[in-house]
Amino acid sequence: MALASSWNMNMGVLGSTNKTMSFEISCSSRKRDRDRDKERGSNSIHPPYKVVEITPPPKSLGVRCLPPQNLQCGESVTIEGQAYTISAVTLRYQLRKGKYEQSEKRLDVLSTGRYLVNLYFENLLEQS
Repeated sequence: MALASSWNMNMGVLGSTNKTMSFEISCSSRKRDRDRDKERGSNSIHPPYKVVEITPPPKSLGVRCLPPQNLQCGESVTIEGQAYTISAVTLRYQLRKGKYEQSEKRLDVLSTGRYLVNLYFENLLEQS
């Protein structure tokens, strides 16, 4: 189980122009680690997950900082006291300066009860 409340969220301005401003949200367990990584230019700060509950209609659960573990389909996470099961993990990359850099992490989740009902119906369909 992952508790989002135990991780800090750091928001800073990356750059600005006359018309637009871009922000970076990063997650790290300690302020000391964030500061050290910024000095080194390290990319080990964990980007947050965009969490979407995919039951119709899809519902955004916001941007969440989850512990830096390898989240996989079928794992359980707790968001605001509600248990969810991960249905899909999507990582998006962008080509910047000749290198692919991670630009977005997304979790598609279902409430645990709904996930179990879906598994039951899929099993029934396969047996028929």
